[in-house]
Parts: sequence; C-alpha cells; structure tokens
Amino acid sequence: MKKLVILIGFAACLLAPAAALAHPLGNFTVNRYSRVQPSGDRVYVLYVLDLAEIPTFREKTAASDPQAYATATAKKIGRGLELRVAGERLTLEPIDRRIAFPPGLGGLRTTRLQVVYRSPRIERTGALALRFQDTNFAGRVGWQEVTVRAAGGASIGSSSVPSQSVSDELFAYPKDLLKSPPDTTSATARFERGPGSGPAPTLLSAEALEARVAVRDTASGGFAKLIAKDELSVGFVLVSLLVALFWGAAHAFSPGHGKAIVAGYLIGTRGRPRDAFMLGLIVTVTHTAGVFALGGVTLLLSEFIVPEQLYPWLNLVSALLVVGVGLTILRWRIRVWRRGEPLGGEHSHGHSHSHGGHSHSHGPAVEGRGGLLGIGISAGIIPCPTALVVLLAAISLQRVGYGLVLIVAFSFGLAAAVTGIGLIAVTARRTFSRMSLDGAAIRALPAISAVAVLGLGFAMTVRALSPLL
Repeated sequence: MKKLVILIGFAACLLAPAAALAHPLGNFTVNRYSRVQPSGDRVYVLYVLDLAEIPTFREKTAASDPQAYATATAKKIGRGLELRVAGERLTLEPIDRRIAFPPGLGGLRTTRLQVVYRSPRIERTGALALRFQDTNFAGRVGWQEVTVRAAGGASIGSSSVPSQSVSDELFAYPKDLLKSPPDTTSATARFERGPGSGPAPTLLSAEALEARVAVRDTASGGFAKLIAKDELSVGFVLVSLLVALFWGAAHAFSPGHGKAIVAGYLIGTRGRPRDAFMLGLIVTVTHTAGVFALGGVTLLLSEFIVPEQLYPWLNLVSALLVVGVGLTILRWRIRVWRRGEPLGGEHSHGHSHSHGGHSHSHGPAVEGRGGLLGIGISAGIIPCPTALVVLLAAISLQRVGYGLVLIVAFSFGLAAAVTGIGLIAVTARRTFSRMSLDGAAIRALPAISAVAVLGLGFAMTVRALSPLL
C-alpha cells in the first residue's frame, strides 16, 4: 500500500504543470552572445556559447575531455569572429575560457562555454571605426545577441547595438522574446581607446556557471522525467506508461498534428468510426518511426546534417500531403455534384445499384487507404522534440528498451487524442444528418469541409516554405 501511495504521488508530480522544455528556447538550439569591449588600448570579446540538450549530445568529445573540447572550440570560434578597427582586421586570441555542463531535460546535459578573446594593441588614437561580425554556427536555430561596452578608459561614441544584454548574457531569456529571439550577429561602433592596458572581461567559475543555470532552469517536462529515474521497479514502469500516454495525448492538443484537418477529412469523406481508429494507428506508427529516424540522424549523420534542419522539410511534406488529400476530396465532391446527387446526403457516400438482386455501393476512392494514410502521416510525421530527447537520454543512460517503450506509449497517447477528435467529428456529422436541417450550408457541409482541408493545406505549405526560402 505504501508503494502504491508513493507511485501515485510521483505520478501526480509528473502530471502537474511544468515547463515542457528544460532549455527556454528548445532542445535543438545553439545560442550565442558576444560582448565587444574596447578596454585600454585593446579590444576584448567575451563570447558565450549555450548549447541545448541535443547539440550537446552530438558533441560526444565534450564529456570525455571537457578542457580539450573547450580549447579546441575556443580556437574554432575565434576563427569565425571578424573584428576590424579603422578598416584593419585584427586577430583575436583566446586568453581565458570556462566550460560547464548544467543538467538539462531527461538526464541529458547542456553546455555553457565562455571565452575571452584579446586583440593586439591598438596604436592609433582619436575616434576609430569598429566593425564586428560573428560567422559561427550559420544556419543554426537559436538566440544571437551582440553588445558593445567600453572599459579601462576607452569610450564609445556611437554603436549599432546596446551596451547591456537583454538576456543577462544568456542566463535569463526574456519570455516575450522566446518565440522570436534576436538574430544579431554583427555590430558597428565608433570609439576612442584608453591609455595603457585595460581590464579584460572576467569569467565565472564552472561551479558558478552551473549554479546560475540551475536556478534558471529547474523544471523539466513530465514526460522526460521518466527516463532519468534512478531505480526502475515494475510498478514505476507501469505508472510511467500511463504518464507517457497522458503526455502524448496532451501533446496532440499543442499546435500542429492536424486536429482541424482530421475533423475536416472525416466530415468531408463521410468517415466512419473505424476510419478514426485507423487514423490513430497510422499516427502512432508514423510518429514513432519519425522519432527513431531523427534519433538515427542525430547519432549517425550529425557530421552532414543537424536534426533541426529536417523539421522545415518535414513540415513541407506534411503540408503537401494535406493539399493532396484536400484536392482529392474536393474533386470527388465536384463529381458527385455533377452527377446530380446532393452534396450532403447520405447517399453521396457513394452510388449504389444492384446486380441480380444483390445491391452494393461504390464509395469514393478518397475513403480508401490513400486518404487515411495521407492524413495520418501528415498528423504524425513531425516528431516531438521531447520524445527525441527521451530517446537520446535512453541511449546515454543505457536504457534503450525502456526509452523505446516510453516513446511508443507517448505515440499511442498522441494517436488516442487524434482518434478521439475523429470520433467526435464522425458522431457530430451523424447527429446532424438525423436532424431536419434543410439549409444549404448543412447540405453542403462535406463539400465545405473539403475546401477547409484544402485551405489549411495551402496555409501550411506557405508557412513551411518561408524558412526554406
């Protein structure tokens, strides 16, 4: 009885509202900040690199030899920094570095690297033009911020960027900017150098870095907590499966996964309850396979492609599938209308006739496996990033079997929610069909649904193309 109470209490903690992501900007992000600091007769650059869980997982050498990784990464970043003073490019030399691996989601780690770079002494005096450019990590998703601040007797005349960081140098990301983080990689300024040597930026110790980041991010998603549990009893595993089902269902109601499209499809094709269950099965298989495939890319192909680069293409595939299904439904509805059959009548589900006393009907092709497959794949093809974190954490913790079971349960929860939405749509359509509603809109509801599916597909396509152009 005592164990049951503990398990129920633990489940309640997992189901309680919590941040879905350990890293504020998401598990894929590569975040960087540069403080350009004219100080005395030099220019210093404080560079901060904040890697979320999945980029950290990809850097396998970091955990095995952190200091060697920090040294090599500092040199690599330095080569991608361009500093020009009075038109002359100055070489930036790394003079100090700190690295830490604060805890992230699902038992994985994040990376926090701070490096101080120093320019050669500047002999020129008077107002000098400064230009800074960070060319590192081009194309990676994340926060990019640059500030310019003087010290050591130097002064700033003008600057294209502020002197203070809005994120406290990547320690506290403002919530109102999380959906559209800054994308600043360059700065220009005019400054006057100070007399003699000036102070360089100071760095926090590795322990202080971890402590500050731990304060920032103590909460992690309930689903990801499951994989990091120290001891796995039978009772805990059973409760974990229920919790994973819950979080999968909850994830289905987040943006995406085609809730409106599923409903519109089943209304537009006069879908049956078994079609809703078939959609759920397709979503389960597709989402699980997508998580495994993306995990394989992360593990085996990380030198050639990073996982977040696949998401825009998956979004495009999903959108084109919806457009294709919408066009098919609409074409079939037009054919029904041309035959003179009412768009909303039950017999528009197909036309029936008899041969030798045996009657049968010819239903529309879209109600076959093709339409269901297209909608199901569209709803499940985009893997949940948290599920990918769970898979990678399972590999890291050598709990692959347990991680796979959790992901399948999560996908079942996602599919159950999609199936539920489909059943509601089917039930609602049948209820309306029994009512004496002769309005044109009611009779044309399946056709309207077909147009809605097509419209949503086109909107998804436009949105999916924007990051690819």
